[in-house]
Amino acid sequence: MSNNDENEMVAVDTQLQIEVVYGTPTKQKILVVSVDKGCTIEQAIEQSGIQSLFADIDLNKNKVGIWNRSAKLSDVLNDLDRIEIYRPLIADPKEVRKRRAEKAKEEGRADKTTGGRVNPLRAS
Repeated sequence: MSNNDENEMVAVDTQLQIEVVYGTPTKQKILVVSVDKGCTIEQAIEQSGIQSLFADIDLNKNKVGIWNRSAKLSDVLNDLDRIEIYRPLIADPKEVRKRRAEKAKEEGRADKTTGGRVNPLRAS
């Protein structure tokens, strides 16, 4: 090894490329942001400026995730992570299914006992 090799400095990339995404039924936005290593999800969202584009984003209420997996605002990011900000549910899915099943029973499209489809071959 020559003396020049010892004095060479190795460039270390201290930036991460990430995406911050959010959408409503009428508008979606994907922002590509460079952040420092060690940056948390909350810091990256604030740096992206997406909250100025969507006034309904409230990090105290909206859940977040990375690549469709639930995450905490304090989680540290990795290079090429995609932060997704989720809108709150409008209705409880269990309650919606329950109402739909009750309506099907009332209309005769579902068996009153089992809740399953009515067997047309079964004698009443």
